[in-house]
Amino acid sequence: MANDQTPTDSESKIPPKRTRAYLRKARQKARRIGLEATDDEHAARLLEELGVDVLNDDVSLINVGKTADSAPAQQDSTDLIDNVSANFMLNDADRLAEVHAIQRDLIRRRRVRLFLLMLRLLFFVVLPTFLVGRYYYTIATDMYETQSEFVIQKSEAAGASALGGLFSGTGFANSADSITVQGYLTSREAMMRLDDELGYRAHFQQEFIDDLQRLSSDASLEDAYELYEKNVKVGYDLTEGVIHLEVIAASPEISQAFSNALIDFAEERVDELSKRVREDQMDGAQKAYDTAETEMFAAQAEVLRLQQSRGVLSADAEIAAQMGIINSLELQIEDKLLDLAEILDNPNPNVIRSDILEREIDRRIERVAYLRQKLTETTSSSVSLATISGELQIAETNMLTRQAMLQQSLQLFETARVDAGRQVRYLSIGVTPIAPDVPTYPRKLEGTILAFIIFMGIYIMVSLTVAILREQVSV
Repeated sequence: MANDQTPTDSESKIPPKRTRAYLRKARQKARRIGLEATDDEHAARLLEELGVDVLNDDVSLINVGKTADSAPAQQDSTDLIDNVSANFMLNDADRLAEVHAIQRDLIRRRRVRLFLLMLRLLFFVVLPTFLVGRYYYTIATDMYETQSEFVIQKSEAAGASALGGLFSGTGFANSADSITVQGYLTSREAMMRLDDELGYRAHFQQEFIDDLQRLSSDASLEDAYELYEKNVKVGYDLTEGVIHLEVIAASPEISQAFSNALIDFAEERVDELSKRVREDQMDGAQKAYDTAETEMFAAQAEVLRLQQSRGVLSADAEIAAQMGIINSLELQIEDKLLDLAEILDNPNPNVIRSDILEREIDRRIERVAYLRQKLTETTSSSVSLATISGELQIAETNMLTRQAMLQQSLQLFETARVDAGRQVRYLSIGVTPIAPDVPTYPRKLEGTILAFIIFMGIYIMVSLTVAILREQVSV
């Protein structure tokens, strides 16, 4: 018979490895067939003694009996089979009671799990959200935000190019200046100047401000700058060229004062952006004009000196006068020569009259020679009119040249002034800073809802991570 045969080594089965999943399944199967086991190891050992395959889901009295018939004849195995048979031979009432007990156990476990879930949600989500809401509604100091808008513009001439006029009304025209001003307003330099003039750090070190927003009394420059970056927001709209300024402070009046001061700082910086270019252009043009004016005055003084030293107002007029005298004398000489010729043509010429005419002609010829000599020859006691005329012409030509250069310098100066006017940048305020009458921050409801969403998201991510890790470890 089967019970009298001893299985050989080849027919004996190698016991499976008892992993955690194997032990958990052994406990479940032992509970299904009614075995009373103290722990997972005991359940696995009982099933192995009965010859029940733990990994096989088909469990019944027939399978248990078959495995018991093929197993060695032992008293303990027979007792276990009897117990199993007794447990399976239950009436309908007992079976229904067992089902109800199992359902109650499942309900109890679900309630416990739901209670633990609600407890975790209460501890990790609701309680932190409550603390955040309590801070916003009861502890946080009210902050006031002052908003303003301004644009940076520059002067444009009426004859500006078509391409320049195309972009003049957009943010591209002064984008570099606007970005520079934006960077300046968010810099440490602006914060330090605001602190020096209006006491920025002292304002946020007041005792009535809550601990999270108050600046400590021994705060460093970096701590103050971090607070400044948080409370001063500067945005630039590239399409419209508008700079948006938002300043937050613990008082509406102080917020407005901070905003006005920052706008003044921005206006000064805008003026400084083109100041050096304007000054260089104007300085160069002014120096050229001053030099031309000085040289022109020197040329005029030289002409005046020559006129005074030579005693000639105009060389041309003096020469014309001298030539008029010479021409008049030569005409007189011609008349006298004609008279002398008529006298000498007589058979008995008047000697006395002819001698008088000859002496008059000689005197006039000498006078003409002297006048001509005076025009061209220079002596130790006098200077010729030709020399005087040459000196005056050179001086007058130099004076005219200097006058032309002065006129050109004046035109260049006016051009530089116009160009410098084009380089002028100025700040136009679109939205004037107005002190708010109600606190802007904290936004209590929005902040509380945001905190709830953040804590819930963190809880869900951590729960999913733990569940995945637990599943990976149990497999």
